[in-house]
Amino acid sequence: MPLGRELPQLLKQRLLFKGRKFNFEVNRLRLPNNAEGEWECIRHPGGALAVPVTPEGKLILVRQYRFAVQGRILEFPAGTVEPGEEPQETIRREIEEETGYRANKWEKLGEFFIAPGYSDEIIYAFLAQDLEKLDTPPAQEEDEDIETVFFTPEELEEAILDGQAIDAKSISSFMLARPYLV
Repeated sequence: MPLGRELPQLLKQRLLFKGRKFNFEVNRLRLPNNAEGEWECIRHPGGALAVPVTPEGKLILVRQYRFAVQGRILEFPAGTVEPGEEPQETIRREIEEETGYRANKWEKLGEFFIAPGYSDEIIYAFLAQDLEKLDTPPAQEEDEDIETVFFTPEELEEAILDGQAIDAKSISSFMLARPYLV
């Protein structure tokens, strides 16, 4: 219990939508002060992300179309953790599929919640180094529209500060990786 405070009591839970990537539920809670209310929540299995660094010190990102924002944004390679899968397995697969590179050295950077106000999604961030280019092109999934792009750490920092369309999980992971980048 955080700070010695009592947690809310779950009174009722309703699953309103079951999707292929996440579920949406509404929960009725009684707070410690006896007030009751409903809270919506997106339940997500979590995701894994890599900050790939080439031997030359370039960062590999993808420019990807995202329906929710009706445009392309810059992101580090990432993917949803599948049932029974460890996050590092997820990102080893995703980095190859999205970029066409394989990492031989991995370092866990940390983990963080994306939007705890309405979702339990957690991101497991890794630094991917000692990269080798695969002989075959990236094996993108049928519903993906991805372009691989390269940035120096300084160029990425400038893009972030200039307000380019870069997602929050990538900005957060870049900050976690910054001490490792030359």
